Amino acid sequence: MREVVSTGNKLAALAAIDAGCRFFGGYPITPSSEIAHEMSRLLPKVGGVFIQMEDEIAGISVALGASMSGTKAMTNTSGPGISLKAEQIGLAFMAEVPLVITNVMRGGPSTGLPTRPAQQDILQALAPTHGDYQSIALCPGSLDECYTETVRAFNLAERFMTPVFVLLDETLGHMVGKAVLPPKDEVEKNIVNRRVYEGDPAEYEPYNVPADEPAILNPFFKGYRYHITGLHHGPTGFPTEDAKLSQELIDRLFNKILAHKDEIESYEEYMMDDADILVIAYGSVSLAAKEAIRQLREEGIKVGLFRPITLWPSPEEKIDEVCNKFDKVLVAEMNKGQYFKEIQRASGRKAETFETLFKANGRPISPAEFKAKIKEMV
Repeated sequence: MREVVSTGNKLAALAAIDAGCRFFGGYPITPSSEIAHEMSRLLPKVGGVFIQMEDEIAGISVALGASMSGTKAMTNTSGPGISLKAEQIGLAFMAEVPLVITNVMRGGPSTGLPTRPAQQDILQALAPTHGDYQSIALCPGSLDECYTETVRAFNLAERFMTPVFVLLDETLGHMVGKAVLPPKDEVEKNIVNRRVYEGDPAEYEPYNVPADEPAILNPFFKGYRYHITGLHHGPTGFPTEDAKLSQELIDRLFNKILAHKDEIESYEEYMMDDADILVIAYGSVSLAAKEAIRQLREEGIKVGLFRPITLWPSPEEKIDEVCNKFDKVLVAEMNKGQYFKEIQRASGRKAETFETLFKANGRPISPAEFKAKIKEMV
């Protein structure tokens, strides 16, 4: 194992390099700029390219272009930048262009609280652009996971030929601490690269794939011709308005994710085996929850934590199971309950059967606040 002292933002950049990212296109924005800065330092050392563009839209556009050429690519931003990138994110979903998007969340809407921690982009990550598609969003809960989940994001992007979001927040992004990382050779051994068609170029149909699999898009400039378009398209990528082809395309964009949720879902169960009260939290909020749980257990109050790591698609079956195992469930988020809606849906429980701890003022939820709320539930 590798032990390093770093910030979450820097670890996300290191993970991108170790995962094989060789292109970054973006634009600075608080509190995520350190990822871009670190990529500008690391990419030239491995023969990669860093470009700071004139704005967020240009940043994702060049990243998509690099990915279309076969290069693993990344862009980085915060919530307002995702809003600006929305149209090109939609192109990536429709054309099936892999891309990793790190989002160090901050308060909103609009400019909001640029320097404060928040988890206010959870629903944005579910539906970052218009239309029908399935989004993948990962949410690290520690410095270690700022690295490992970013590596996983690149593997998922390449496997499913889709944008993948990594949701950090200001607390994790700027926290300095020790992280324990897997050996680099272990990371490299498990790297996933997109599939490539090696047959006759005249017979190449990148979108003619099974109904639950992603497109096979060969890198540009290799002699395999196809269309990249945001329009509904047929087997070669050429635009179509055919009703059957259009329906099959959108169905496949769903099925290529939902049929393989076992490859995507990830969660943590912490001290749940003998717990009387369950806390559901994610991201940096889970760190405060764990500290509160340890302290409460010293006082004889048995509390456990369920932490979704893959937020979208949600681990809905597991959420249903754990929520209906406990009578007393506390949901905590640094927003007004964006993921709480999904927990209600997945569990089938009414809102009033949960306790909640929500903050949207740019201040983190402390262990003391958790303890006070949980003691009210005892």
